[in-house]
Amino acid sequence: MRVLAAMSGGVDSAVAAARLVEAGHDVTGVHLALSANPQSFRTGARGCCTIEDSRDARRAADVLGIPFYVWDLAERFRADVVDDFVAEYAAGRTPNPCLRCNERIKFSAVLDRALALGFDAVGTGHYARVLEGPHGRELHRATDPEKDQSYVLGVLTADQLAHAIFPLGDTVKSEVRDEAERRGLAVARKPDSHDICFIADGDTAGFLRGRLGSEPGEVVDASGAVVGSHDGTYGFTIGQRKGLRIGTPAADGKPRYVLDISPVDRRVTVGPREALAVDALTAVAPRWCGSAPVPSEGEVRCEAQFRAHGAPVEAVATVSADGSVGVAFAAPQEGVAPGQAIVLYDGTRVVGSATIDTTRSAVRTSA
Repeated sequence: MRVLAAMSGGVDSAVAAARLVEAGHDVTGVHLALSANPQSFRTGARGCCTIEDSRDARRAADVLGIPFYVWDLAERFRADVVDDFVAEYAAGRTPNPCLRCNERIKFSAVLDRALALGFDAVGTGHYARVLEGPHGRELHRATDPEKDQSYVLGVLTADQLAHAIFPLGDTVKSEVRDEAERRGLAVARKPDSHDICFIADGDTAGFLRGRLGSEPGEVVDASGAVVGSHDGTYGFTIGQRKGLRIGTPAADGKPRYVLDISPVDRRVTVGPREALAVDALTAVAPRWCGSAPVPSEGEVRCEAQFRAHGAPVEAVATVSADGSVGVAFAAPQEGVAPGQAIVLYDGTRVVGSATIDTTRSAVRTSA
C-alpha cells in the first residue's frame, strides 16, 4: 500500500514510520506545520510544533530513506482547533483540543488530502489498535494501558478507520525507545510532548486571558454568597480545587471545588466535593466508530471514559431519536464537565464518542 506517515518529530511517529517501511509499504513522511510562528526549540517537554520538531522528523525520514514533505496546515489548525478551544472556554465548557485535532486535522484534512493524492492510508504513532471485526474494522485500546490513546481517537468514523494504521498499538513505550536506538533514530530518548501543544509554557489561563481579555466576576457558594473574585470564568473548569482565590473559608474548613461556571453573569459557583457527584449526563454530536446504535434497541451496557487518562466506569447508554446520547453511571462520578468528550467502550472496542452537554447531579435535594 501507499501510506502517508504523519511524523511529528517524536520517537513514536518515527518508529511507526519505520515499521511501515519494514512491512513493505510505499511510505512517504509528512510533518504538519501547525503554528504560524513556530518556536525554534521546544520548551522542556511541552509542545510538538517547533522548528526543531520539523528537523527531527526530516532526519528520521532520511534515516529511513523515504520521501519527506512539510504540509502547512497552520490556518486550518488555528480555525478548527485553537479558535474552537478559546470559544469553548469562553462558553464555560472544557474542551479537549487533542481530540479535536484528530477529528478535524489528522483524520479529516490530512486523510482527505492523502486519499486525493492517491495514498491508501495514513499511519500515525498513536497507541491504539485497528482490528477486523464481524462488521468491518474496529478501533480498540492499545495493549499498553499506560499509553492507550483510544480516547482521543474516539471521534474516528468507520470510513476513517478503513484508512488508518497504528503500528504501535501492540507495543509498550520502553520497547519503542529501544527500537528507535537500534534503528539509529536520533529521537530515541527525546522527551514526549504533553499538555496542549499550542500553549508551550503550559499557562492555559494566561493564554486564554490574552485572547479573551479580563472579565472579572464573582466566586459564590451554593447559597449565592460571594466568597471571592476572578478575572475570567475561562480560568476555571468543573472539579477544580486550586487557584480559586476564595477569601472566605468554608464553615467546615474543608476545600471547595468548582461546581458551576456561568459566563453570562460571570459567576463561578463553588462548594463541597460531594456536590460534584454526577450520576447521568446527556451528550450531543455523537461520532460512531462503526454502525450507530439504533434508538429503538433501548439501553446499551458499556464502559464510559470522560478523561483522556481517566479510568473507564460502568454505564448504560441510550441513543435518543434526535441523536443525543444519554449515559447513566453505575456509580456517581466527579469532575464531569460540559464540553468534555465521553467515549463509550465495549470491552477494548471503542463504540463511539460524543460531547457532554448537560449533567445530572447525584445529590438529591428534598422538596
